Amino acid sequence: MKKKILILGVASVQMDAIMELKKMGYETHACAMKKDGPGADAADYFVIINILNINEIIEYIEENKISVVYSVGSDLAMPIASQISEKLNLPHFVSEKTARICNNKDLMRSSLGSKFNGNVNYQVIHNVSEKVELSYPFILKPTDSQGQRGVKLINSQEEYLKYFKKAKDYSRSGNVILEQYISGPEISVNGYVVNGEVVYLETSDRETWSKYTGLIHKHVVPAKNCTSQCMNKINKIVNNACEKLGISNGPVYAQMKMEGDTPYIIEITPRLDGCHMWKILSYYSGMNLLKLTFNHLINNDISELNKVNNVTNSEHVLEFICQEPNTKANFSNYQNEISNSIYSFNYYNPGDTIREINGQYEKIGYFIYKN
Repeated sequence: MKKKILILGVASVQMDAIMELKKMGYETHACAMKKDGPGADAADYFVIINILNINEIIEYIEENKISVVYSVGSDLAMPIASQISEKLNLPHFVSEKTARICNNKDLMRSSLGSKFNGNVNYQVIHNVSEKVELSYPFILKPTDSQGQRGVKLINSQEEYLKYFKKAKDYSRSGNVILEQYISGPEISVNGYVVNGEVVYLETSDRETWSKYTGLIHKHVVPAKNCTSQCMNKINKIVNNACEKLGISNGPVYAQMKMEGDTPYIIEITPRLDGCHMWKILSYYSGMNLLKLTFNHLINNDISELNKVNNVTNSEHVLEFICQEPNTKANFSNYQNEISNSIYSFNYYNPGDTIREINGQYEKIGYFIYKN
């Protein structure tokens, strides 16, 4: 009898998980508050349940004899999946406590501690009238949102007052965090942890749109902005952070920025990223990070790690097609790139109205190519 796996959410990254699980021979279930993502049609069974409604999800799991509940690319879903798994004694990688700490920028920063090598100076603000202690420029963020919602580089008090409310509105707790601005290039880190040891770590350059603070345009593997000395520092910081935060098994994803040759953590979380990096890394390294995650979680099988190809491969790029929200999706400027790519996927059909997610510049598709 097939094992049944429930995925929380139906966005394109959850669809990745659902499709991979189906290839692996599992029966797939998915839930979300609306049928508004490709994962809903990809799953064998879809049900409308808000992923924050824990009791209703537990009821569905028990009625349908679900073996595993999990999610991909969603900080919001990870504490829910861990909480339910702990309560029902289902397989899970990290505790609810660890997942919640990593889902809250304030808790993540304070858990790492002010003396942690790789942490940045920060200040949590509850009300706009509070005194700002950081020097300009700094990054303004909601403490507990995802997908770069409400994130803004602030250069002056005037900008701070202008954008504070928007960041606060995106925060479920109503708090915002100010973080020291690190001016150098961005690095994405995809890793994997087994019994407290980071056994796989790959860095990529994270190129953002110049007009939009933090919004991703491209991932480039391997990272050109990372020397061997820098890579050693990243390895040490990620290992130490995993130990401090309680990430002892499963995937780990970090966004980092460089100041000279010194890396700083922007975010770190015990999940696969939300940018389909497993797909580009499978072309680059030969190892399927998504398959590894599910084999480890469901069967305690980490043999996929043996497929990592140590031969130096050519540069691979994952590029996002983005457009303003509430406009009609248009892919016409990318037809040549898409047709010549290794892989491509569109989140919308041409002419569909683009939903507002980050409110600035939304992903409408992506393609992978070899440089």
